[in-house]
Amino acid sequence: MSYSVLIVEDEPVLARNMQAYLERHGVSCQLADSGEEGLSLLEAVRPDVVVLDHNLPGKTGLEVLGIMRTREPKLSVVMVTGHGSEQLAVDAMHAGAFDYLIKPVSLHQLKQVLDRSVQQQRQIQELRHLREGSGALPTAQGLAALVGQSAPMQKLVARLKQIVDADARLTEGHSPAVLICGETGTGKELVARALHFEGPRRAGPFVEINCASLPAHLVESELFGHERGAFTDARERRLGLVEAAHGGTLFLDEVGELELPTQAKLLKLLEDHEVRRLGSVRMQSVDVRVLAATNRPLEDMVKEGRFRRDLFFRLGALRVDLPVLRERAGDVVVLAEAFLARSVRRYGKAGLRFSPQALQRLVEHAWPGNVRELSNVVEQCVMLATDDVIEVDDLSLPVPLDPDIPALDPVNLQAAPSSLPEAERRWLLSALERNRWNVTQAARALGISRDTLRYRIDKFGLR
Repeated sequence: MSYSVLIVEDEPVLARNMQAYLERHGVSCQLADSGEEGLSLLEAVRPDVVVLDHNLPGKTGLEVLGIMRTREPKLSVVMVTGHGSEQLAVDAMHAGAFDYLIKPVSLHQLKQVLDRSVQQQRQIQELRHLREGSGALPTAQGLAALVGQSAPMQKLVARLKQIVDADARLTEGHSPAVLICGETGTGKELVARALHFEGPRRAGPFVEINCASLPAHLVESELFGHERGAFTDARERRLGLVEAAHGGTLFLDEVGELELPTQAKLLKLLEDHEVRRLGSVRMQSVDVRVLAATNRPLEDMVKEGRFRRDLFFRLGALRVDLPVLRERAGDVVVLAEAFLARSVRRYGKAGLRFSPQALQRLVEHAWPGNVRELSNVVEQCVMLATDDVIEVDDLSLPVPLDPDIPALDPVNLQAAPSSLPEAERRWLLSALERNRWNVTQAARALGISRDTLRYRIDKFGLR
């Protein structure tokens, strides 16, 4: 585990012994022989943890601890003293010390305490990121969570098993990144979780970030963290998601949304497995497996200069392409029944079932929003159900096109559509124009989510 330590100790032999031992184990150390010097170095060094002697010339260790905790409330400090007493230990804990060691200090024990303090910091940061991102901690899911028996799904699961098995047999080096590609709603996050929770890193953290959900100027700070004062609103040090994922998996959803400067830093992470917080001059080694997902054509973005070619090839060393729902023959019914069972438990409506006609209508639908759209439709049916049977009229789906009846306004119907995509384009355009380009109302009229409609608008260039 890589981290930095500030050792505030006035006994030079002990201080140098601590430094030599810790640096042999990959820990970066800085020495100070007084509390005043330690406080001065705190700003310059910005350590992850401080080893603080109590019996110092000038300010005592407890006084220095109080000042350090005021400046850096989340700083981890381990107190050391040659004159141990129960009251001093209590005072140190009340002042915010992580732990308290009595001289002569076992260097092995010191390393264990420091490792534990840094690991606890990272776990706290990971939990905060997860709660801020989703409002609840995620449930672990493996390959068994991938529902479906169609040939494309069997091929996908076989591919994922190959990746998991190769990862388990890895004896040296780092696991390569995996690029998960697929349309919106095909289950990219579910696949990422399957790779993590089925693989050898399952006991480590699974940390995810949606690169499209944050303003561009915040993505870099979220990924790599920052030191206090690194920018205007950086009032305290914050570990980035990369460090929070140490020992586990970092999942970058919508990776195609990253700006070019952030792409360069991500490439360095993949190549060197090091990270540097904003405002810091020190690189930190991290052990992280990167999974990335996108619904955008990265190949085209590379040609247009909007995505780095070297990063594209680095991410795509292992690529997984997800099948769309309309190509998964037979899986719609299986998925619909699974979503129904889940929603029935959630909303307490036991005994609810689909009519044969409703299931047939689900099979006939094109599902432009893929599995996510199906999940949303089923959940809405359960929420609004007043009878034990879900009928066709209960499904929030657009009326299927009748080949004998024009489905588009005459102004838009210049000629018969030449292909299915062209028919879909006209269908979407008609709905948007009828709703005066109000995306929310048009999506409701079409029976799809706003995200699905926005994706289709981008796909067909409807602006």
